[in-house]
Amino acid sequence: MELIFLGTSSAVPSKHRNHPGIALKAFGEIILFDCGEGIQRQLANVKISPMKINQIFISHLHGDHILGLPGLIQSMGFRGRDFNSPLHIYGPPGLEKTKQSIFNLGYFSVDFPLIIHEIDEGIVVENDEYVIEAVKTYHNVENLSYSVYEKKKPRFLREKAIELGVDPGPDFGKLHNGIEVEVNGKIIKPEQVLGNDRDGVKLVYSGDTKPCDEMIRFAKDATVLIHESTYNSSDEDKAYNNFHSTSAQAAKIAKEANVKELILTHISTRYTNINDLKKEAIEIFENTKVANDFMKINLSKIHKKYENK
Repeated sequence: MELIFLGTSSAVPSKHRNHPGIALKAFGEIILFDCGEGIQRQLANVKISPMKINQIFISHLHGDHILGLPGLIQSMGFRGRDFNSPLHIYGPPGLEKTKQSIFNLGYFSVDFPLIIHEIDEGIVVENDEYVIEAVKTYHNVENLSYSVYEKKKPRFLREKAIELGVDPGPDFGKLHNGIEVEVNGKIIKPEQVLGNDRDGVKLVYSGDTKPCDEMIRFAKDATVLIHESTYNSSDEDKAYNNFHSTSAQAAKIAKEANVKELILTHISTRYTNINDLKKEAIEIFENTKVANDFMKINLSKIHKKYENK
């Protein structure tokens, strides 16, 4: 599982920071969180084809988080995305109206299903491999924070299976997938050859929000928390008035939520030197990074690092 930061600025892009966007490469797919202006160029720079994106999760409907959608959707149509490749976009109420606005921009054709999901809190997507959940947090428009939780199978106890008479081969896979098998007239159940339940990677993305208890609960024990850090503490009054967070506030949330690592993003262009933001966060929560455009994070590696601690 790999995170790629496509844009890490706040409302206004800079020479080095694009509007917000984060790609998650996992489970054999590309999942996109927010889609600011210029995301297509950012995807090209990291060699990700937009055609591989099947799900986009929008935190809120401010322009810096959605204005990349029209171009991305039109380019998908231009490149021949067809009826067999639907694009699902999830976000707060108002997203359907945004879709209609996109379809009224210029002349283009879309031959693939564009499926809008206006969502509330709770589980948004669940399959055999992962769960994506949303919670409302506090911005000056409705903002949804998202979590992605990997469903990790228990370890397969190979020696125990052989001891019970199971030969290496297809029956190993069946048992690991929760299917009982018959060996010499005896039923072997999965629980006989599987270890304890294991926690998978948990990723949490804040979108734009003031610090709040909801985020602490939502991010509990996360592998990585990506939290907005629009301001530093010297501008805490601006953060409060604009419904944003400082780097110190994000660090306090990470500490209280017992996350493994914190990544700060959505950095205001007023800060040309990010060391001050990082320094004040690290004083509260040591395992802090400040995201840069094109930064890559190996989530599986981080999870493994802390798994047995």
